[in-house]
Amino acid sequence: MSGLAELIAERLATLEPVYVELDDDSAAHAGHPGAAGGAGHFSVTIVSHCFSGAPRLARHRAVLDRVADLIPHPVHALAIRAYTPDEYFPAHERTAR
Repeated sequence: MSGLAELIAERLATLEPVYVELDDDSAAHAGHPGAAGGAGHFSVTIVSHCFSGAPRLARHRAVLDRVADLIPHPVHALAIRAYTPDEYFPAHERTAR
Protein backbone atom coordinates (compact mmCIF):
# COMPACT_ATOMS: atom_id res chain seq x y z
CA MET A 1 0.00 0.00 0.00
CA SER A 2 1.36 3.40 -0.94
CA GLY A 3 1.98 6.08 1.65
CA LEU A 4 -1.05 8.02 0.40
CA ALA A 5 -3.27 4.93 0.58
CA GLU A 6 -2.05 4.31 4.13
CA LEU A 7 -2.91 7.91 5.05
CA ILE A 8 -6.41 7.55 3.62
CA ALA A 9 -6.89 4.26 5.52
CA GLU A 10 -5.72 5.89 8.75
CA ARG A 11 -8.20 8.73 8.30
CA LEU A 12 -11.05 6.32 7.59
CA ALA A 13 -10.24 4.33 10.74
CA THR A 14 -12.08 7.01 12.73
CA LEU A 15 -15.31 5.61 11.20
CA GLU A 16 -14.54 2.31 12.98
CA PRO A 17 -14.98 0.17 9.88
CA VAL A 18 -15.47 -3.57 10.15
CA TYR A 19 -14.17 -3.90 6.59
CA VAL A 20 -12.23 -1.58 4.27
CA GLU A 21 -10.95 -2.21 0.78
CA LEU A 22 -8.90 0.63 -0.66
CA ASP A 23 -7.65 0.38 -4.23
CA ASP A 24 -5.18 2.71 -5.89
CA ASP A 25 -6.58 3.08 -9.42
CA SER A 26 -4.06 5.74 -10.45
CA ALA A 27 -2.30 3.61 -13.06
CA ALA A 28 -5.59 3.18 -14.95
CA HIS A 29 -5.91 6.96 -15.19
CA ALA A 30 -2.44 7.78 -16.49
CA GLY A 31 -2.65 10.68 -18.90
CA HIS A 32 -5.91 11.94 -17.39
CA PRO A 33 -5.67 15.70 -16.73
CA GLY A 34 -6.16 15.25 -12.97
CA ALA A 35 -3.52 12.57 -12.82
CA ALA A 36 -1.03 14.59 -14.88
CA GLY A 37 0.05 16.53 -11.79
CA GLY A 38 0.65 13.34 -9.86
CA ALA A 39 -2.69 13.24 -8.03
CA GLY A 40 -4.09 9.78 -7.33
CA HIS A 41 -7.34 8.03 -8.13
CA PHE A 42 -8.71 5.72 -5.44
CA SER A 43 -11.71 3.48 -4.85
CA VAL A 44 -12.88 2.60 -1.36
CA THR A 45 -15.40 0.12 -0.06
CA ILE A 46 -16.06 0.79 3.59
CA VAL A 47 -18.40 -1.08 5.91
CA SER A 48 -19.27 0.46 9.27
CA HIS A 49 -22.02 0.40 11.86
CA CYS A 50 -21.85 4.20 11.92
CA PHE A 51 -23.62 4.25 8.53
CA SER A 52 -26.77 2.66 10.01
CA GLY A 53 -29.78 4.83 9.27
CA ALA A 54 -27.71 7.29 7.24
CA PRO A 55 -28.61 8.01 3.62
CA ARG A 56 -25.99 7.50 0.93
CA LEU A 57 -25.10 11.19 0.72
CA ALA A 58 -24.43 11.36 4.48
CA ARG A 59 -22.23 8.27 4.27
CA HIS A 60 -20.19 9.79 1.44
CA ARG A 61 -19.88 13.06 3.37
CA ALA A 62 -18.61 11.18 6.41
CA VAL A 63 -15.87 9.65 4.26
CA LEU A 64 -15.06 12.86 2.42
CA ASP A 65 -14.91 14.88 5.66
CA ARG A 66 -11.95 12.75 6.70
CA VAL A 67 -9.96 13.29 3.50
CA ALA A 68 -11.18 16.69 2.28
CA ASP A 69 -7.80 18.35 2.78
CA LEU A 70 -6.24 15.77 0.43
CA ILE A 71 -8.54 16.73 -2.47
CA PRO A 72 -7.77 17.79 -5.23
CA HIS A 73 -4.13 17.07 -4.52
CA PRO A 74 -2.70 14.57 -3.72
CA VAL A 75 -6.07 12.79 -4.24
CA HIS A 76 -7.76 13.70 -7.51
CA ALA A 77 -10.65 11.22 -7.33
CA LEU A 78 -12.20 8.97 -4.70
CA ALA A 79 -14.95 6.51 -5.63
CA ILE A 80 -16.89 5.62 -2.48
CA ARG A 81 -19.02 2.59 -1.69
CA ALA A 82 -20.24 2.83 1.93
CA TYR A 83 -22.37 0.13 3.55
CA THR A 84 -23.62 -1.07 6.91
CA PRO A 85 -22.56 -4.60 7.84
CA ASP A 86 -26.12 -5.85 7.27
CA GLU A 87 -26.11 -4.43 3.75
CA TYR A 88 -22.66 -5.59 2.75
CA PHE A 89 -22.09 -9.02 4.23
CA PRO A 90 -25.36 -10.79 3.36
CA ALA A 91 -25.09 -9.74 -0.29
CA HIS A 92 -21.47 -10.91 -0.54
CA GLU A 93 -22.20 -14.17 1.26
CA ARG A 94 -24.91 -14.97 -1.31
CA THR A 95 -22.58 -14.35 -4.27
CA ALA A 96 -19.79 -16.42 -2.71
CA ARG A 97 -21.92 -19.57 -2.77
